[in-house]
Amino acid sequence: MLVQCPHCGQSVVVNGFGRRPLNIVVTKVYDALRLHRSVLVAANSLGCSRAYIYKVLKADGLTPADVIKGLATKDNTMLQNGGLNDKK
Repeated sequence: MLVQCPHCGQSVVVNGFGRRPLNIVVTKVYDALRLHRSVLVAANSLGCSRAYIYKVLKADGLTPADVIKGLATKDNTMLQNGGLNDKK
């Protein structure tokens, strides 16, 4: 695609616009959060931002605290009794 440069006015070839989407699936975010127990460390290990982790989890109705504490499973279900499946 040819775009006119705003500084010099010449035509410049551009291969695309912006950054490519990361498309990290929620299961990878889930695994990284369970492993590292920190949004910042999980984001660094996945090569994304903290905001991206929050965005992916929010799309599935989860919060990082729920994942870290074990209150949510990979299939997006909340566990009963504070993360325990046991019936008392």
